[in-house]
Parts: sequence; structure tokens; C-alpha cells
Amino acid sequence: MHEYSLVEALVRRVEEEAARRGATAIHAVRVSLGELSGVDPELFRTAWETFRAGTGCERAELALSPVAASWCCTACGAAIPRGAVLRCAACGAPGRLAERADALLLESVEMEVP
Repeated sequence: MHEYSLVEALVRRVEEEAARRGATAIHAVRVSLGELSGVDPELFRTAWETFRAGTGCERAELALSPVAASWCCTACGAAIPRGAVLRCAACGAPGRLAERADALLLESVEMEVP
């Protein structure tokens, strides 16, 4: 259940950013969640509800944007179909995981700044 430590760090980071900008309120937090990030979205939401209480994020909505796993050729950039051998059918080069498919990324914070 590393979701709790991830959310704890997220809340801390959002509060730091809000303080740095002199925000009076935090309204929304948007996070992209890669399919292969190892993070369970429902546990992440539960952790958010737990850790935001008593913080600057207490009234902030959490928006999770899923990022599907996809692969592409390292040489020509061609898409490699899901479940296929990780070699490009066109040029034979190895495939690689597309960016953000294994990441948890803070996309944006909606805050009120005077």
C-alpha cells in the first residue's frame, strides 16, 4: 500500500507549491496515472481522502487521468500493438515503453492566488 506514502508526498508537494505562490485556497489537483505505474487508482483515491483532511488540500478535488500502456519502435517510432513481440515489424528494432505509461505525474494544481 505505497499509495498512502505517494499521496502523503503529493499533499506535501501541493501545499509547498501553494505556499510558494501565496495561494489562499487549493481547488483541484490533477494527476496522470500510468497503467504500469504500480499504483491502484482506488487505493490512491482512498489515501487522498485520508491525507487531505486538515491540510490545504482538504477541499480540493482529485482528478485522476489514466495513461494506457503503449509501446513504440526505438528507431522509427512505429507503434507496436499491445501483446505483440517487442520488435518493430517494419524495421526490426526493439520496442520501448511509451512515456508516462509507468509514471505518476502531478499535471496541475488549481489554486486561488490573490
